[in-house]
Amino acid sequence: MKFCILIPVFNGAKTIKPLIEKIRAFTDDVIVVDDGSTDNTALIIKELKVKIISHETNKGKGESLKNGFDYILKNTDFEYVIVMDADAQHDPRFIPDFLKAVHQKKADIVIGNRMEYTHNMPTVRKLTNKIMSFIISKVTKQYIPDSQCGYRLLKRNVLERVKIETSKYEMESEILFKAAKQNFKIDSVEISTVYKDQKSNINPLVDTFRFIRLLINFVLKK
Repeated sequence: MKFCILIPVFNGAKTIKPLIEKIRAFTDDVIVVDDGSTDNTALIIKELKVKIISHETNKGKGESLKNGFDYILKNTDFEYVIVMDADAQHDPRFIPDFLKAVHQKKADIVIGNRMEYTHNMPTVRKLTNKIMSFIISKVTKQYIPDSQCGYRLLKRNVLERVKIETSKYEMESEILFKAAKQNFKIDSVEISTVYKDQKSNINPLVDTFRFIRLLINFVLKK
């Protein structure tokens, strides 16, 4: 299976190196999008000798993923892309589970499911995940227990056929809406997540508004 790991990062100097070193137990094909980091993230990535796409200024996770997907489609022949966050919350040991799900479940998109291991998940995040996952499951007519998990696998043909129009955190939901509309199968694999002292970059009010706007636009266009 030809796959790569795509990691968007902003000021991840403390976590990016150990993450990539763990990933290398499964693959050396790693692409990092440095989203205008102001620490020494870029220097560390260069020392690790992985492909780096650099933004001069911070553009946000959605734009970083869009640029990463675009690079993969134009310059590689990878069949699958596994997206991971750079803050050490996503454990590389689950990479084989994502790849296995593609074949065993015939899935086009595989999303990590953290909801079976929520004892250390912040209460607000747990509640938000449940509500948004319920809504997205209803709209897509597919059961997605943890729609907000950034640890996910996407087949190449999904990226080729889904036109991404948003550029912030709602982009991950946009892909699910549009992929389901084109009859792509979405499935999940159970993962655990490590929560330490990471500060979420999600703005509850602003990003909730963006999600609602995305949802309304999608429903109106159906």
